[in-house]
Amino acid sequence: MGEEERQEETEQPNSHIEPTQTSESPNKQEYEWPQIRFDVPPHRTYHFHKQFRTAPNPNNFLKGVKWSPDGSCFLTSSEDNTLRIFSLPGEESSDQVTAYTSATEEDSYAAELVVSEGESVYDFCWYPYMSASDPVTCVFATTTRDHPIHLWDATSDLLRCTYRAYDAVDEITAAFSLSFNPAGTKIFAGYNKSVRVFDVHRPGRDFAQYSTLQGNKEGQTGIISAIAFCPTHSGMLATGSYSQTTAIYREDNMELIYVLHGQEGGITHVQFSKDGNYLYTGARKDPYIMCWDIRKAVEVVYKLYRSSEYTNQRIAFDIEPSGRHLATGGQDGHVHIYDLQTGQWVSGFQAAAG
Repeated sequence: MGEEERQEETEQPNSHIEPTQTSESPNKQEYEWPQIRFDVPPHRTYHFHKQFRTAPNPNNFLKGVKWSPDGSCFLTSSEDNTLRIFSLPGEESSDQVTAYTSATEEDSYAAELVVSEGESVYDFCWYPYMSASDPVTCVFATTTRDHPIHLWDATSDLLRCTYRAYDAVDEITAAFSLSFNPAGTKIFAGYNKSVRVFDVHRPGRDFAQYSTLQGNKEGQTGIISAIAFCPTHSGMLATGSYSQTTAIYREDNMELIYVLHGQEGGITHVQFSKDGNYLYTGARKDPYIMCWDIRKAVEVVYKLYRSSEYTNQRIAFDIEPSGRHLATGGQDGHVHIYDLQTGQWVSGFQAAAG
């Protein structure tokens, strides 16, 4: 802890994020995502394996992967307490890339950046306005066991700054989940029965704290294990708890709007639909992702099956850019694709050995 405090003291005043301001041309056409065909089985383009099977940890495994907001790279977290950034190869680097074939076990290319954390990584997320063309915005946040929140430079693997929360006896307490708000000005972090909010531009130990349990016992108990913001800038956020509940709050004052009950296990993932009208929740030891209409919030719209009823692992799902389909992993090594308009299974493929 002492080392991190000394590091904090040496942080520069401009260590916070100041994205370059750009103005969009009124004649600029809106980008249209290409249509994804699910009737054709996908094929591997690149392959990464050996980098995760290092001698000190031969049983290492991936815990999560997240694309950067600008789509130029992706960030992985693994059991060896390490985060790796893989940038998509350009034409100039094609001679250094090994195309995946079943005959080779060589990695397609090496990670561009490797960050080693001291303890198990609980959660990580990109700065929402990250752009490879603006190095100042190329940062991501992590939270690890017994450590403060770290803000890492994605171009140099340097620690930009830390955000520290303390418990009742003035010891550092780690967040279990975190997320930037849509404006990118604050970091919301989940703790036991509370959410702490840090100003991105004020690293250190300054934060606002909000209890998720109201005086009349209404609200959320347990560890706040997942946080997601509504993408339509409606000012709402969802928090999942290991107490098997999901809650909707107002971002500006953390006013509780309502609590959703129904998952069989502790919540591990919450995500809004692209239009902000629906919320999807997943839990450990629970075989279903639940779809909630947050305009009504009285019952589940539909359930999406996945093989996750026997594991405590955080199994992720995601919604493709057009917002029409959701993909989820499972214990069986398969990825399942669902149509979000109907809640029906569309296709699936085996991505790993079950």
